[in-house]
Amino acid sequence: MSELASARGGHGSAFVLVHGAWHGGWCWDRVAPALRAAGHEVHAPTLTGLSERSHLLSPLVGLDTHVEDVVRVIDTFGLRDVVLVGHSYAGQVVTAVADRRPEAIARRVYLDAFVGSDGEAARDLLPEQVEHHWAESAAEQGFGWLVPVRKLSVLGVTDQADVDWLTPKLTPHPWKTYLDPLDLTGAVDSVPAAFIECVTWMRVFQAQAERARERGWPVHELDTGHEAMVTAPEALADVLLELAR
Repeated sequence: MSELASARGGHGSAFVLVHGAWHGGWCWDRVAPALRAAGHEVHAPTLTGLSERSHLLSPLVGLDTHVEDVVRVIDTFGLRDVVLVGHSYAGQVVTAVADRRPEAIARRVYLDAFVGSDGEAARDLLPEQVEHHWAESAAEQGFGWLVPVRKLSVLGVTDQADVDWLTPKLTPHPWKTYLDPLDLTGAVDSVPAAFIECVTWMRVFQAQAERARERGWPVHELDTGHEAMVTAPEALADVLLELAR
């Protein structure tokens, strides 16, 4: 048990918050304080090759690299009763991590994120038009292996202060992570799941929300754009705390 968990007498959950493409663990900075104030431990790792870890970027960085990033956090800190939250691309990471460490995960939460099955890659789950744009961007602007940062306005971020906070920290994302398929044992199916859809934007993940409903998961809607942890942190924290209960 970590020092923080010991200090609080073992009560509360451990939130592990996993960011999506282009971001870093810092994107949860507006959400984490509310979770900690409610007595929970919070970890928000930055995935290999992104943001402040962009110096580790290479064409070899794939989905397994990012899964291992999060598994190492869980193992190193001896986390249990984990609420594992994945935003956007990180839905793939959450699914794979929960499949590898089901005994440590109390709930997996997909925040406007991919809900993949065994053998599916993130690329397979994108709407056709979006997938074509991403592949084209990687081929023409990303040397064939990087996805350039998208305009924040497309993601529903319009407040200039938010744009100014995000922009300097965002970095290109390794395309391989979108090409690598999930390789699941089926253990993930024993871990309860929930979906949060952000409904005030182009709703790229609407089909994923429907997939979650078909699987019988609770689906919550947030009246904000795709970057909920930035544009609606209080509302997002409220939902996450509800799910932790």
